[in-house]
Amino acid sequence: MLASTVSRQGAKQVVASQAVRCLATEASLKADGHVKILNKPERIKYFKVYRWDPEQSQRPYLSTYPVDLNDCGPMILDALIKIKNEQDPTLTFRRSCREGICGSCAMNINGTNTLACLSYIDDETSKATKIYPLPHMYVVKDLVPDMGNFYEQYRSIEPWLQPGQEKKEGQAEFLQTKQDRAKLDGMYECILCACCSTSCPSYWWNADKYLGPAVLMQAYRWIEDSRDGSTKKRLEELDDAFKLYRCHTIMNCTKVCPKHLNPGKAIAEIKKKLAH
Repeated sequence: MLASTVSRQGAKQVVASQAVRCLATEASLKADGHVKILNKPERIKYFKVYRWDPEQSQRPYLSTYPVDLNDCGPMILDALIKIKNEQDPTLTFRRSCREGICGSCAMNINGTNTLACLSYIDDETSKATKIYPLPHMYVVKDLVPDMGNFYEQYRSIEPWLQPGQEKKEGQAEFLQTKQDRAKLDGMYECILCACCSTSCPSYWWNADKYLGPAVLMQAYRWIEDSRDGSTKKRLEELDDAFKLYRCHTIMNCTKVCPKHLNPGKAIAEIKKKLAH
């Protein structure tokens, strides 16, 4: 009899705790996967976003959008997605992985080239965040730059393995030592977001001839690969007053790289190899 009484009391406690949790759940609103607590004061942050539509006769301008940070993710890309979903569906930008892997959401945020998915919203100041497309590139629409020239330059360096000998019968792959593989660290991680190239003054003025930091670092990645047999040809292709030597070691490229790579060092290594 005593055990039965204790059991009923335990069951009542469980029901009571569940009721409390239900009330707490009803006291919140769920929107876009984020929980907004009722009666919590708004934290409004303003975003000034570059706008231009080629189908309109209007000149480029900045649109200002207020965003409540209580109801938004921590990244700039979260704010842009929220603006597009809730305020202005015509806002155009690229995005894909949201993990700093694809490089799609590269743009200029508060004067610095970076990835919107890796850039935290500055919630400590009331100053509006200014967002522009990557600088000194033709704009397709709003925050979308034309990457055609950049990708064509990347294609020009033939970024694929060109072994110096044919595979032997039964050979599955071209092997290399751990030491040779380690030489590629700091280069293979490049995601071709173009943040470095579009921060380079030499690339601004000579984008039609100068390959730029990102492409040159990828060129060095294949030059340094022990499995590649076209090192001499690759170096000869780069030995040009404009393709390579427009680099003046300003190092903007290294400063802005969202993957913390060093394109400036790779370019210097190419110059050293050509000097020998």
